[in-house]
Amino acid sequence: MNNSWNKIIYKVGAPLYDRVFNSGMFLTARKHVFQNIHLEKRDKILFVGVGTGADLELISNLDLNITAIDYSKAMLDKARMKFINEPITFIEMDAQSLKFENGSFDYIFASLILSVVPNPDLCLQEMTRVLKTDGKIIIFDKFASPNKKTSLLKKIIISIIKVFGTDISLVFEKIFQPFAKKLKIEEDTPIMLNGMYRKIVIRKR
Repeated sequence: MNNSWNKIIYKVGAPLYDRVFNSGMFLTARKHVFQNIHLEKRDKILFVGVGTGADLELISNLDLNITAIDYSKAMLDKARMKFINEPITFIEMDAQSLKFENGSFDYIFASLILSVVPNPDLCLQEMTRVLKTDGKIIIFDKFASPNKKTSLLKKIIISIIKVFGTDISLVFEKIFQPFAKKLKIEEDTPIMLNGMYRKIVIRKR
């Protein structure tokens, strides 16, 4: 996967994105992600890989200090149109190279982003950098089990799926391990497809 190819994939997929990822079981899962997350007006909030704004639709009070980024202009344009009258800052930006100061945000939402960026380790590193101490990263994404061996057939399937811009072989535990001294996992809940999709809440120490 690479950013140039991802831009093409999401330009083609933008018109159909909401039909798949903002309906049915995905909508149910997204609603679960926002349970017990209490945002206050003083909080600075970042949505990394906001896409068409599916997560923003689940926030009851949009009169918050919200910044939303995405690498795909096509996806970001759809999000902007949905919230044209809301005080949300939309920026076209690479999640692997965030143009924000250290410790800028109280909350970072990262839905379906680690599995699509070329370098998920760098993405998590950047999110950690711009997160305030005691701030939280809320992740909703698909991850492979760290305990299962990958068969040859599955490796072939994984390679094919990567062509469509997503990685189903990502092991969160491997990504998280280098950050264990800076971050603490407060919640890790399976929420869809027998635990393939998880809600993970991380606090910065």
